[in-house]
Amino acid sequence: MMTNPIYIGRRIFAGLLDYTLIVGFTYAYIIHYGEPNDDGSYSVSGLPGLVPPLLWFTMTVLTEQFLGATIGNGIVGLKPVSDNEVKSKPTIAQSFKRHLPDIADMFFFGLVGILLIRNTPKRQRLGDLLAKTIVVRDFDKNP
Repeated sequence: MMTNPIYIGRRIFAGLLDYTLIVGFTYAYIIHYGEPNDDGSYSVSGLPGLVPPLLWFTMTVLTEQFLGATIGNGIVGLKPVSDNEVKSKPTIAQSFKRHLPDIADMFFFGLVGILLIRNTPKRQRLGDLLAKTIVVRDFDKNP
């Protein structure tokens, strides 16, 4: 028996929005602050090379901690909660675990995540299964 609605369209749009922002900012940062390579591409090394992973951490993990959801999830009215009796806000460790496998969830245009969401009892993608979280509507922000 499925216990959690899918919200598949909302979840896809939220993921696209979040990662469009992350990839867009990362691209702009590398082009602006990176050094040109012999093949015409750019790279950032040393301490400035930490900016893209810190951006990812900030826009995924920290926004969930301080805003209750990523930018994309907040816009579409969804939020992650711990998969426990009280459905509390995820811990920072849970938020990190949720987003660590994002690349795998988005593999083949999100097919892995979509298949998992459609076929798991609590509508969880790989990151949610790992972190023991579920995604629910945020009725406080978007009734």
